[in-house]
This record gives sequence, C-alpha cells and structure tokens, in this order.
Amino acid sequence: MGKITDEDRERIKLLQLVTNSKNEFKNLSLEQLSRLQELVVKKDYSHDKKAQKSKIKLLKKINVRIYELTEGRGIWG
Repeated sequence: MGKITDEDRERIKLLQLVTNSKNEFKNLSLEQLSRLQELVVKKDYSHDKKAQKSKIKLLKKINVRIYELTEGRGIWG
C-alpha cells in the first residue's frame, strides 16, 4: 500500500464529518463540500469496482447538496 498523503488525510477527515452525522452533508460548508468533491474525484478507485460505484454515489450526493446551497433548497422541496 502507498504512502498516506496530506490530501488523503484531509479527504478522510471530511468523509468522517459526513459519516458521523445523521444529516450527512448538511453540516458541511460549501467550501468543504467543494474540497471534498475535488479530493474524491482525484482519488482513483478503478482497481475496485465496488469502491468506484460508491465514489460515484458519493459524488452525486455532494453535487445535490452543492446545488441546494447555491440555487436554493431544491426543486422537490
């Protein structure tokens, strides 16, 4: 396994904030969400099909929350 980088630590810290909360992304600021999105996109999970699928689902959730913060609550409520 490779060396753990500062970006890995930052990504893990932000992911822990998300997973430790009942409201998931509601506790993160727009800057934190954007940074998490950037870090998750950078990480390569192509060697693990299940992890790649989880990455895509996570990015969808992040995008929805960013949209809610920038455009308003959302189109369904």
